Amino acid sequence: MEKIKKTIKLITLLVISFLLTSCYGQNKSKDNDSNVSISKIEVLDFHSTHRCMTCNAIEASTKYTLDTFFSEQVKNGKITFQVINVDKKENEAIAEKFEASGTSLFLNVIKNGKETKLDLTEFAFMKGNDQDAFSKELKTKIEAELKTL
Repeated sequence: MEKIKKTIKLITLLVISFLLTSCYGQNKSKDNDSNVSISKIEVLDFHSTHRCMTCNAIEASTKYTLDTFFSEQVKNGKITFQVINVDKKENEAIAEKFEASGTSLFLNVIKNGKETKLDLTEFAFMKGNDQDAFSKELKTKIEAELKTL
């Protein structure tokens, strides 16, 4: 009986660990080189197939911010927005590039072809359920990066 209890505890711990990593992801910043003529900001919202309320709110608040404050830059291609399911085979390469295994939010700032990945995941989870606070801070971050292009 004691062995069964230990096994159940272990399985429960593994399931909780999996859920936390699938919702939060692995996040790091890196620089890479790309096409030298490109200067733009890619907003990348990674998620897994099964999404929590905060994960959905992050996407909605990001879209709201871009639609409200950056519609012209989105229209002319200076800013792009992608929602990427990391569980889909066709998204494996980009998920690996950003080390995203679950919900993650990145700004990929491309200046003259050089990529700088800004990991906004921690901020996104902290403010994700408060659209006003999220939008205000994301707007400030994007405006600062636009000035550098």
